[in-house]
Amino acid sequence: MTCWQKLCKQAEDELLDPRALALPDWGTLIALADALVAASHDHYRGWGDVVVFAACTAARIGEVSGCRVGDIDTTQWIWTVRRQTTPAPGGLTDKGTKGKRARKVPSVEEIRPLAAQRVLSAGPNPDARLFTGPRGGRISTAVPRDATHWDDVVTKLGYEHLRRHDLRHTGLTWFADAGVQVHVLRRIAGHGSLTTTQRCLHPGVHKITAAGAALSAHLSVLRTPRSLPSPIVVTR
Repeated sequence: MTCWQKLCKQAEDELLDPRALALPDWGTLIALADALVAASHDHYRGWGDVVVFAACTAARIGEVSGCRVGDIDTTQWIWTVRRQTTPAPGGLTDKGTKGKRARKVPSVEEIRPLAAQRVLSAGPNPDARLFTGPRGGRISTAVPRDATHWDDVVTKLGYEHLRRHDLRHTGLTWFADAGVQVHVLRRIAGHGSLTTTQRCLHPGVHKITAAGAALSAHLSVLRTPRSLPSPIVVTR
């Protein structure tokens, strides 16, 4: 199948199933992380940790790789995704983020134990990285693909179109499902416009059905005739 045919097939699948670009739930995410670790040559747990952290913070894998001890506020559980312009001690240089991508991201309860463990393991140095490859190198989006046989794993799990960047889409979709408003999602994602954020959201069928039910309820209220107030009877 040629490249353009694959793209057309993917677009068709997305129309039929909006969730093709977002994992459905927490259990599926954990199953994916475990499967990637099991498929890797060295069974390095870090591959799964990067996937879980990226999905739950709606971040890019490269940004997760750039996360350092000093970036995690374990009091309010906020991750400051910062723009990195200079090499850290040890010579590891981040790819860097554009100004609008520097932002603060919530660390939800599900990943706080993971973040706390990583902070503890990294030590007191605020510039120590939390997520690195098995040899200490920076993790780019291509590294997990090769190290974990990503394409084979996601195909076996039934998500053959899932890309590493779709972990970010998953996180944004989950935030939206939880009721977080789109203008707040834009701040979390670091997008320049709401349109970009909206393109990353992939609601499930149940959300679409619920939206229809909500509209029906609203229209039902509007159709209901409003009763006039009872006349006031004055007695002597």
